[in-house]
Amino acid sequence: MQSQRFAVTMPSVPTGFRSLTDRVPTVSGAEIVASLTPPRQFEQASFDSYRPDPDFPGQAAAVEKLRGFFAPQAGGGGGFFGRRKSKAPAAKPGIYLDGGFGVGKTHLLAALWHNAPGRKKYFGTFIEYTALVGALGYAAAVAQLTGATLICIDEFELDDPGDTMVMTRLLGELVATGTRIAATSNTPPNALGEGRFAAADFLREIQAMSANFETLRIDGTDYRRRSIEGHAVVSSEERFDTRAAEAAAADRDVTVDTFDGLITHLAAVHPSRFIGLLDGVDLIALRDVHELTDQGQALRLVAFIDRVYDAQIPVVTTGTALDEVFGGDMLNGGYRKKYLRAMSRMIALTSMD
Repeated sequence: MQSQRFAVTMPSVPTGFRSLTDRVPTVSGAEIVASLTPPRQFEQASFDSYRPDPDFPGQAAAVEKLRGFFAPQAGGGGGFFGRRKSKAPAAKPGIYLDGGFGVGKTHLLAALWHNAPGRKKYFGTFIEYTALVGALGYAAAVAQLTGATLICIDEFELDDPGDTMVMTRLLGELVATGTRIAATSNTPPNALGEGRFAAADFLREIQAMSANFETLRIDGTDYRRRSIEGHAVVSSEERFDTRAAEAAAADRDVTVDTFDGLITHLAAVHPSRFIGLLDGVDLIALRDVHELTDQGQALRLVAFIDRVYDAQIPVVTTGTALDEVFGGDMLNGGYRKKYLRAMSRMIALTSMD
């Protein structure tokens, strides 16, 4: 069972199981800072434990590039008797891992974090850093992060121009003090926000930010689908009840909710606090899953699934397969890659024992 890190209000649940909708998590700036480390499945991630797919040479090339990310830069400076060495092009302070979902980008990002020198280094999702600014205030967040050797930003996906501008300014200030930046996303930095926002000031921010990054393209096959085909697993009512009862009998912490109840509750909890909803949970059981047509609800579900996947909590459901909940024209819009990543993770989570 996971350790308790967040204050969570959990009234009794008449069914005998806990409910996610009864949880009202709170998280302070200090707790956000303390949580800025790789997810538990990547606590031991290393470059040696990453297995590049020989069919996609960019994976092995990315490993070698990241191994040298903190190596001294060659070139520059004067030699003996005033002779000068030729200068190599100045290395960019950031590196950006671009590729499809399930190709190991987060593993490589975590390996870089573990390999980075110094004790002050941070690893979090884009939303966790914006939540830190919200909790501490901009100046205090800059002060907290200043001096870090490395800032790792997983899932650099932009849903709000205001957050983008805050993060661009924040990264610019940190880079100016010598901090290195590494990020992952399913979209290259000069295309972030494409299909979602077209405001000129937003595009200027994107261009300024992308200038700090060297992009590494990592192609490959989604490892979560290599041994899993089809859709997310759906249980019968009988199997649903049996699975929850068996987990509870094994002293595992089980939550049981309706899909509609969870979706409604997520609207009342800031995404930065979703991890608090999951504290101590070993199995999530959701009844009556159905298609979503509201994009706001869909995006909150994606953020929730990301945190469930980070925590590696199995999910059991009834109703519609979880990977089929994004209805309407959602899969053809600007958030297509975000939804596809969530679908991949839903298949994996419902296939866990």
